[in-house]
Amino acid sequence: MNLKEKIAEIPDFPKKGILFRDIGPLLKDPAALSLVVDEFARIIHPNDVDIFAGIESRGFPLSCALALRYNKGMIMIRKQGKLPGATSKITYSIEYGTATMEIQNDAVKKGQRVLVCDDLLATGGTAKAAAKLIEKIGGKVAGFAFIIELTDLKGSKAIKNYRYESLVKY
Repeated sequence: MNLKEKIAEIPDFPKKGILFRDIGPLLKDPAALSLVVDEFARIIHPNDVDIFAGIESRGFPLSCALALRYNKGMIMIRKQGKLPGATSKITYSIEYGTATMEIQNDAVKKGQRVLVCDDLLATGGTAKAAAKLIEKIGGKVAGFAFIIELTDLKGSKAIKNYRYESLVKY
């Protein structure tokens, strides 16, 4: 199966000039979603990860599916104002503006190895911000898992100090 065939291309979203890569069709197809999980399970050893983190919102289904496969837990990194309790937050640049996200301060135990999941690696701003949040609350970033990587935007440079895996490259 070719995963690119399961990724929709939406022009001018969220603003003019952006070609949005939508994993929605991939998530609706059980065989495609299973292939994604199988591919990550093949390249990420279970002993390298203690818990999975999903970046809002498209990272949630991937992190949850991997957590189930690995019999591990899953935590959420969300947009500001969406998590209860004490949180840590960070504001960062993305390819079409700025964003703020946060994590609950008790989401991970000190030294816990966190594999961060998201649908797409573009400029790397979101991934780098997620890593900073995890480290701020005492976790260790075990790496990143992305379904899609937009190689022309060179997001891998932003996370060059971490392991990352991507399945589909544009």
